[in-house]
Amino acid sequence: MSEILIRRASEADLEAIVGLHAADELGGHGDQWTAATQPAYREALRRIADSPDNELYVTVSDAEVIGSFQLTFVPAITNRGTLRCVLEAVQVRGDQRSRGVGAMMVAFAEGRARARGAGIVQLTSNKRRLDAHRFYERLGYKRSHEGFKKVL
Repeated sequence: MSEILIRRASEADLEAIVGLHAADELGGHGDQWTAATQPAYREALRRIADSPDNELYVTVSDAEVIGSFQLTFVPAITNRGTLRCVLEAVQVRGDQRSRGVGAMMVAFAEGRARARGAGIVQLTSNKRRLDAHRFYERLGYKRSHEGFKKVL
């Protein structure tokens, strides 16, 4: 395997990031990179980049995006005001799974969380992603909550 680099995402990465999500049968949410959708993705990236509490990363090998994830830092009253880091939109390209890429991404995310002063990293995973659940548990994550979403 070539050297793997994790870095902040740029506009040049958007098509690859959207492609990772589009290829995901459970998490794609209709994501697709077209002339009609590009402005929305560019605006989302701008909002993320402008927010001090959001960080979007790509994982790159041989100049190709093979993974992506987002960190959102949330101040909280609970747990004596512990800053939380929400790890979300974790994607590893299908042909790169089971090669340590995901573990590298999570370790990087945890390092960023510590550097920002977060005391908790939390994430959600689709109920049908049993392999992902086992992966997160191997990394020390515990099942703790039942999640709900409502499309507005």
